[in-house]
Parts: sequence; structure tokens; C-alpha cells
Amino acid sequence: MSSLRLILLDIEGTTLPISFVQKVLFPYAERTLPTLLREQADSPAVRVALGDIEREFPGRDPLAQLQDWMAHDVKAAPLKTLQGLAWRSGFESGELRADLYPDVSPALKAWHDSGLRLAVYSSGSADAQRLLYGYSSNGDLTPLFEAFYDLDIGGKKVAESYTEIASRAGLAPQEILFLSDVGAELDAAQEAGCATCQLIRPEDGTKPAPGFRHAADLPEVATQFGLPISS
Repeated sequence: MSSLRLILLDIEGTTLPISFVQKVLFPYAERTLPTLLREQADSPAVRVALGDIEREFPGRDPLAQLQDWMAHDVKAAPLKTLQGLAWRSGFESGELRADLYPDVSPALKAWHDSGLRLAVYSSGSADAQRLLYGYSSNGDLTPLFEAFYDLDIGGKKVAESYTEIASRAGLAPQEILFLSDVGAELDAAQEAGCATCQLIRPEDGTKPAPGFRHAADLPEVATQFGLPISS
């Protein structure tokens, strides 16, 4: 019987194809940001983000700076805020739906129904995480999760971040299984004492990292770790 009590999941390359972020979410934000800046100029969140850009780049056209950040994949706080607003509009209007891997929803529901606790840890903001799971192709999955952790808790390649997550969950790190496609993140979680498994999704072209268990999907994770398997 497994001693695991919480499954901590990455998103991109683990439960959601990387291509969805690169080919759907990012282009959508880039396309809709000009309209968002114009129509939501009085929104407090927009005003704060634009103010941050003005302080860092006085006199620069904010849209040009945002486009420059997007072109170079810079994870700047103002950009993340505004992208999140754009994505929220898209999800709420029905223009966007998160196409999770087909094995994800059944596995998460089976784990949750068995009493396992679930949480997310992603470099995307907690708000963006809730949008992806709240407006998924399988409906609203957010009630399955007890927490959504982002980089506010610390970097994903730093062991202390996983120690902090364990502390907040009231668990020993050994009671947590972290699932990710990135070897450096798994290294950090393993250093903290967590169980780990690398997802090798063929669609994403993930390369196996040495020193970890590997699985092609969540049912294979369940088999390896003695977790419930969806029917």
C-alpha cells in the first residue's frame, strides 16, 4: 500500500501539451493584448502593470515592451499579469478551452476519490493554473485540487520550494509525489525528500532524465506507485 498522501503536479508537458501553451495561449494573448489595453485601461490590475512598465522603461510604448518580452519569452511580472487577464477573457467567453491529455481527468478523479490529496506547482501564475483546470475540455477540475502553487513559493529548481510546499501541506516530503517532465525540477524535489516521476510524453518529445522513474502517462504512474487506477 502506498504511503503517498499528496500528488503534486506540474502542468506543461505533464498534464497539458506544451504545444497548447506555445501555439494557443501565447498567440491568443499577443493577438488580444492591444484590445485589452484599450478597453480595460481603467482596470486596477492593468494600471498597476502599465505603471510598472513605465517605471522600468520610462517613455517606452508599453505595448511595444510587452511584445518585446513575448518575443524573447521573458517572464516579466507585468506581462504575466496582462496575459492572465487576456486568457481569462478568452476562457470565460468560450474562445479558449484547455485540452488536457486524455488520461489526466480520469486519473485525477480516481486519485481524489480514493482520498489522495492533489496540488499543482507550475511556473504559470496560480490564477492561470485555475483557468486551465477550470475551463478544461473535461469541465471544471479545480475542486479536485487543494492548492495551486506558483513561483511566489520559490523556484521550481530549488529544493527549499518543495520543503515549503510540504510544510504548508502539513506533510513530510516523503509523503509527496512530484510529477514533472523537467529533470532539474525533479532533482530539486528529490533533494527535498519527495518521491518523483518524470512524464515522458511522446507528443512533447520529452527526453528521459537519469535517476528517476519514468512514465508515459498518469495510469502508468499509478501502476508504478501503487495508486488507484481509473476504470
